[in-house]
Amino acid sequence: MKKLIELREKRAAKVAEMRTLHQKDKMEDTEEQRFKALETEVTDIDGQISREERMASFEREEQRGETVSGGEFDRELRNYSLAAAINGALSGRLTGREAEIDQELKRGRESRSGASGIHLAVPSEILLGGREQRNQTVGTAAAGGYTVATNLAAVADRFRPALKVEGMGATVLRGLTGFLDLPNLATSGTATWVAENGNATRSAATFEKVSMAPKTVTAEYRLSRRLMLQSNTAIEDLLRRDLGFLLAQSLDAAAIAGSGVAPIPKGILNTAGVAKVTTETAFSDTTANLISELELDDVSGTAAFLTNPTVMKAVRKMKDADAHVIPAAELFHNGRVDVSTQVPTDIGATDDKSALIYGQWGELYLGYWSAVDILINPYHPDVASNGGALLHAFLDADVAVRHPKAFAYAEI
Repeated sequence: MKKLIELREKRAAKVAEMRTLHQKDKMEDTEEQRFKALETEVTDIDGQISREERMASFEREEQRGETVSGGEFDRELRNYSLAAAINGALSGRLTGREAEIDQELKRGRESRSGASGIHLAVPSEILLGGREQRNQTVGTAAAGGYTVATNLAAVADRFRPALKVEGMGATVLRGLTGFLDLPNLATSGTATWVAENGNATRSAATFEKVSMAPKTVTAEYRLSRRLMLQSNTAIEDLLRRDLGFLLAQSLDAAAIAGSGVAPIPKGILNTAGVAKVTTETAFSDTTANLISELELDDVSGTAAFLTNPTVMKAVRKMKDADAHVIPAAELFHNGRVDVSTQVPTDIGATDDKSALIYGQWGELYLGYWSAVDILINPYHPDVASNGGALLHAFLDADVAVRHPKAFAYAEI
């Protein structure tokens, strides 16, 4: 232990010398050489400290296995003076065995008495008597329970729906400022065969555009003064994360099935040109219809299915004529499928159908005009007079399906 303290003191002295040289505007050649030499020496000392710490760790492990009546650590404790430790700590000149034990016990721990207080680490065996049995218990209030604080563990988050749109491969545009138009080539011209010296047939291409504009989604919490006083900063961090998730969840849901009625963005299921395919009796026939819908429109690229747990529950129960469960991979023709409760379960003529979406998700565009902005407002009339605060969250974003033919859906 003593050697470890000496190594740390030696390292601190060399680092202090390096800092003095480093603070100079320009070092001389000899100073540069000295700085490099010190750097090498500090690295070497670090290695020695590391080895000493490992050895100290091994020795502590051995001490744990010693008998109560013997061992090196017991011998150290027998010569330990609590009075000397207290006087040394008060005077700032803690030395000897007491200093070594104090430094070893403090290693990796924070001071209990604050930055300006005096912290002395004393072995528990000294104050508690490792060989004695105490009858001061926590379970009985009068016997010690009153002295035990009630600790609060980290606040557990709630279960949240899976946000899938970005993960499915949607195209994300960030840092937008003005309005955004996405121009598309709607139709091409024609090519014709002609005889020798024949004239080409004139044709024209047509264009269209999909427009995006910022739409604001917001959420708000009211925090009471007492909540902020009695809860630590963890509650505020949790609420900030929760608000951010609520906004992302709203955008994800709008991308799937937003109504398009201002100020809500228009999602896939309500975009004109997104085909609804026939729902067949056999589930695999319905998924085949979805795949073919895109293939017939020459949609290329990686496509995937997205549906909700209600549909997947039924899929997992499907059996063949011999009562064997049909693998989901077969039912989806080896296509990727993701599941989220964000996919609606109330579509169709009677509002009781679930959506099964198939698409080339890169054709779904998410535009962000802002990050999630979190604002704390203690001045609102609702909270100013009682010391509370309002926690606001804002997000400006929009959704657009650039090519509606890249998506199709079925009602299950």
